[in-house]
Amino acid sequence: MPNDPTESYDVAVIGAGVIGAAIARELARYQLRVVLIEATADVGTGTSKANTAILHTGFDAKPGTLEARLVRRGHALLSEYGTAAGIPIERTGALLIAWDAEQLAALPAIAAAAARNGYAATRRVTTAELYATEPHLGAGALGALAIPDEHIICPFTTPLAFATQAVASGVALRLSSPVESITRNDTGVHLLQTPRATFASRYVINAAGLYADRIDRWFGHETFSVTPRRGELLVFDKLARPLVSHILLQVPTKTSKGVLISPTVFGNVMLGPTAEDIPDKTATASTAAGIAHLRERGQRIMPALIDEEVTAIYVGLRAATEHSDYQIAFYPDQHYVCVGGIRSTGLSASMAIAEYVVAGLADAGLQLEERDDFQNVTMQNIGEAFARPYQCAEMIAANPDYGCIMCHCERVTRGEILAATRALIPARNLDGVRRRTRALLGRCQGFYCSAAITSFVAEATGQSVDALLGLDP
Repeated sequence: MPNDPTESYDVAVIGAGVIGAAIARELARYQLRVVLIEATADVGTGTSKANTAILHTGFDAKPGTLEARLVRRGHALLSEYGTAAGIPIERTGALLIAWDAEQLAALPAIAAAAARNGYAATRRVTTAELYATEPHLGAGALGALAIPDEHIICPFTTPLAFATQAVASGVALRLSSPVESITRNDTGVHLLQTPRATFASRYVINAAGLYADRIDRWFGHETFSVTPRRGELLVFDKLARPLVSHILLQVPTKTSKGVLISPTVFGNVMLGPTAEDIPDKTATASTAAGIAHLRERGQRIMPALIDEEVTAIYVGLRAATEHSDYQIAFYPDQHYVCVGGIRSTGLSASMAIAEYVVAGLADAGLQLEERDDFQNVTMQNIGEAFARPYQCAEMIAANPDYGCIMCHCERVTRGEILAATRALIPARNLDGVRRRTRALLGRCQGFYCSAAITSFVAEATGQSVDALLGLDP
């Protein structure tokens, strides 16, 4: 039914990952009819949910690139926004470690490039200072470069906060709606066909992540191809957290930033990622070779970490292209913007990308008139370093469900899970509950609590347990 639109908008944003959600939020500032269209059943479920969760400064971006500019700007914007919106951010700082003479000799050039990117706070760290700061580091490190403003951030709450603020301010969110085709009618309006509806929109923004190249070709462009870069990561138990204070980075190569060790905002320690270009955009299974590589690298960087228990292994696919920069292109005549090739730095750059895209739309002729009812949002902060509901006597007194813990590994209460299912963008499955509350993400990975939580979420969402577990025929 491409000629029978059921919903009409000024701007359609394809993809509700962190980039699409940030763009929708930025558009929500203006008197526009905006729809955010997502192929899956929730916000932030693709590349956005499985990354290294670092708030980058852009110190190591290639100087002069759009990526360098937007990561630098995005770091400032997200640092300020995250504090206000309840996004967990821990200000850990990072150490870029040199393990041989060649890497040590490269540090001054890296610091100089950082300065050209507008980041001048790097500092040389001697071997003695490095081991005093990180005493569990493996033997053989020769020195480091300190990057005090690289921090850790929650990759789950960030896109949810953006999308929640967008929806609260009038943006329509359409989930489980993969865009199958796009045509343009005689009046120049785009018709986006999905299994659920046809959306008519004057402008289209392509923020489809791994599939951005396919949609770009529908508009007649072949300027880049997305080759998924698989990154496998090991997550160690919270008992390992005292081993590491900073994000421990490797001197980057031409193709990868290397394997890092980092605390997480949930109180764990992460080792990874690998970097393997693959043809399959759905290949998110871990591999024996990848895990062996991570353990070999981890043994070199921090031997004591490898003796700790691994609680989870996860795999993310970065939207790598043949180019070394973001692929953001404006096509004013088509009323179309492509936001492709956004790699692992996209989380950090997300708000700056949104700002850049909306400014470009204005230059392309989209009228932007500010609205006076743009809504602020505050998410429940799920970071380990922040106060949690089970610790808050006032919350428990007001609602005893906040004193009833259901996931004992992560200290997640019945009240938090219920709130997640009743949020403006509600959790409709167990993965959604995980990303909103941390339930089922702990040491037992749901072994002890999943039955009770599944039954509770089924009742709260009006679904059967079989449906929730995907067992319905």
